[in-house]
Amino acid sequence: METKKERLFILFALLVILAYLSPLFILQENAHIRVHDNLDSNLAWYKVLAQSGEMFGSVNAVIPQIINGHLSRNAFGTEYSVIVWLYSLFPTMAAYGLSQALTRVVAFFGMYLLLKDHFLPGDKWLVIKIGTALAFALTPFWPSGMLSTLGMPLALWAFLNIRKHEDTWKDYLVLTLLPLYSSIVLGFFFFLSAMGMFWLWEVIKGKGWNLRFLFGISYMTGIFMLVEYRLIYSFLFSTEPNSRDEYFHAHLTFSRAVRLFVKNYLLGHTHVMTVHTLIILPATFMAIYIVFKKKLWEQERLYVFLFGLNIILSLWYAFWFYEGWLPVTKIFHFMDTFNFARYHFLRPMVIYASFALALKIIAIHGLDGFKLAKWLVIAQIVFLGLLNDEIIYREKPTVKEFFAEDLFAEVKDYIGLEPEQYRVASIGIHPAISQYNGFFTIDTYNNFYPLNYKHQFRKIIEKELAKNKTIETYYDKWGGRCYLFTAQLGKRYMIKKDSKRHLKNLELNTEVFKEMGGRYIFSALPIDNAKQNKLLLERVFTSKNSAWKIYLYKTM
Repeated sequence: METKKERLFILFALLVILAYLSPLFILQENAHIRVHDNLDSNLAWYKVLAQSGEMFGSVNAVIPQIINGHLSRNAFGTEYSVIVWLYSLFPTMAAYGLSQALTRVVAFFGMYLLLKDHFLPGDKWLVIKIGTALAFALTPFWPSGMLSTLGMPLALWAFLNIRKHEDTWKDYLVLTLLPLYSSIVLGFFFFLSAMGMFWLWEVIKGKGWNLRFLFGISYMTGIFMLVEYRLIYSFLFSTEPNSRDEYFHAHLTFSRAVRLFVKNYLLGHTHVMTVHTLIILPATFMAIYIVFKKKLWEQERLYVFLFGLNIILSLWYAFWFYEGWLPVTKIFHFMDTFNFARYHFLRPMVIYASFALALKIIAIHGLDGFKLAKWLVIAQIVFLGLLNDEIIYREKPTVKEFFAEDLFAEVKDYIGLEPEQYRVASIGIHPAISQYNGFFTIDTYNNFYPLNYKHQFRKIIEKELAKNKTIETYYDKWGGRCYLFTAQLGKRYMIKKDSKRHLKNLELNTEVFKEMGGRYIFSALPIDNAKQNKLLLERVFTSKNSAWKIYLYKTM
């Protein structure tokens, strides 16, 4: 039963989460949010999908607005995902705010229940449990990942209940609902396979077959298979070569893999940011020192396990890219097309659970331990609060400035044709902006599209790639960004309207551009040798509500 103190602490934590999210609801389109793998892609995808008429399209359906209908409907994920419906039913920023709120509240309760019922039972550790759960809920997770990582503590709570034969309908409800707001490839494949390894380990150790635990794992896996049927179909039955067939992960030397391990262990990863370096890491090292000095290996074996698992996950991540895998990947091609490095997506849960246990150890055995433990968790919460999107992305365009709807409406009116009658591409800005504004584009950011389209598009930018090794390697060995790259700009595709630069010596194959349906180029910069590229400057567009200035070029 919840105590009055516990209810007050939970209410306080929820108020902190509300305060953290308040800029999204107050500022709406004037808010600053993450650009990478967010504004530059996912938010536009949701809108394109909602307006495509293909929400429930067949597994063979395509999205007409992008790359001439060569983009499979399956590349935009399942219609059984709640996040897809949020963006279909609400304006972009309302959907974004609701998604953030849902994710962070579930993350809080998931971590709190895991600590309360399994890792730190008892009222004594209430501040540590609430504080750690709140800190976990405030981590700057990847927005479109939803509960793929932040939902893991809640799933683990349910699985541990089932494992102990203390399960109720609530546990199976959790296992049923989480797949509707998470992704199997962005977290839960790795979580469920880890649960499978845990079950097998207990069998090997002679603890019995625990069929109820095995059923729970199988049940959640089955739900994911149903929800992610498009992904399963594409992976198992699609025979057309796609862009992922040219993704080669095993390219690091041993020394570079070691450096990547250290970097990942200390700093984390952009898609699963844990912000653990300054406060959590010293706390965990302090706790492991106490365990070592006082010989607490047996009493604190869970903490020791999590401490070691955190290291192993970073090692696995880094050495997945080690060139020593090459002989194996040549035999098993799926090792290149599926990113097995993502076992490190377990780290947010592991790190914050370790943090809670470390604080307990410090509280018991440290000098003035209880006070120090409380201040450490408070410091982590405050630090995460200072990393609010509105603070760290304040130099980036607002959502309104990024999508620049009034500017692109003006461009659309000037062209005067229905968008499906012509195709566009962009230089110096993300094509997601054009897509969000309803234009049909031959460029895109997607990691699953036909390989022959990638090769055809390459002919447009072939001479530019040849002049810049970085973008050549980026395009040829990944190609998720099918952009009009230029040697001069490289991997810069957010050129703001106050830039004084010009594109010089540009060499595009506009004949291939026209063959692919391209008629207009939206360039963020003036092209000095436009005529040599058979391009004609039609007009320059600017707006006070836009981060960009658009130089509209038409093929001659």
